[in-house]
Amino acid sequence: MPSETLLIYLLITSANQFTFVLGFGEATVDSISLTKTGFLRGIMCIAAWIWQSHPAHQLLLFLNRDEYHDRATEAVGWWGEGNKKILGGRDVKGGGTWLGCTKDGRVAFLTNAREPESIPDARTRGVLPLRFLESTKSPHEFAEEIVQEADYYNGFNLILADLCSKTMVYVSNRPKGESVSVQTVPPGLHVLSNAQLDTPWPKAQRLHDNFSHLLKKHGDEEVTAEEVIEKLMMDKTKADMDELPITGCDPDWEFNLSSIFVETDTKRGRYGTRSTAAFSAKVNGEVTFYERYLERGMWKEHKIQYQMENGTKA
Repeated sequence: MPSETLLIYLLITSANQFTFVLGFGEATVDSISLTKTGFLRGIMCIAAWIWQSHPAHQLLLFLNRDEYHDRATEAVGWWGEGNKKILGGRDVKGGGTWLGCTKDGRVAFLTNAREPESIPDARTRGVLPLRFLESTKSPHEFAEEIVQEADYYNGFNLILADLCSKTMVYVSNRPKGESVSVQTVPPGLHVLSNAQLDTPWPKAQRLHDNFSHLLKKHGDEEVTAEEVIEKLMMDKTKADMDELPITGCDPDWEFNLSSIFVETDTKRGRYGTRSTAAFSAKVNGEVTFYERYLERGMWKEHKIQYQMENGTKA
């Protein structure tokens, strides 16, 4: 047998074709991320929420989580050790969460930034919401901590909220080459997909407009989670090809991800919206966490309610 190292070369021969070549030699090659077609993409969520500007709700949040159907996931539930229990879904593989909250009024959620390349040995982004929920730091203090280590992660958009202090902060380490973005989220209606906060990508703009219309329709009345999920978060309308954002990813992949509710087949397997969450924190401190989720090919739903500690009544 030759003593040289066996190398596996990956050749990208077209926008949608990959070829593997075996050979011996002493050369080294940089790792190549298979993200040109979305083949190895991870969580691609979209979230919409109304913050500190509704008479019944301090925060009313809806979030679709898009992921490969075969990725091990635990449905929303209480987990963690000690007095600081966390309510949220759990990524079994990565150990983190995309959306979680605590009884003392902390809320955090995450979306990935869509980009054609990724850091192969990057830290798991799902630990960012988890760390905030476990900490006692304010949203701004925790955001400044993340700024110091943001380069260790692939692109992320992170929302940190403290309902007791009525503070919400947005953190993002994209675009590449720019300073990490830390900003206070003002009261109002916001949408976050896989670009920066309130970027008007077609599906983000569609969700914003439809959510705004629904809120106006209800006026000061309470908005039910089931109605919003059915009317807004199950929307499978795709954007026109000439409206797609330019991210460097394959246009066909962009097209498949351009609906609010995603469902598509890839070489790796089925990919799409695995769950829809509705988080409601009323002004009297009553919290409701509703989840509709896919388990073994069947859609299920459940609801968890609790009273926030430390009082948040306006």
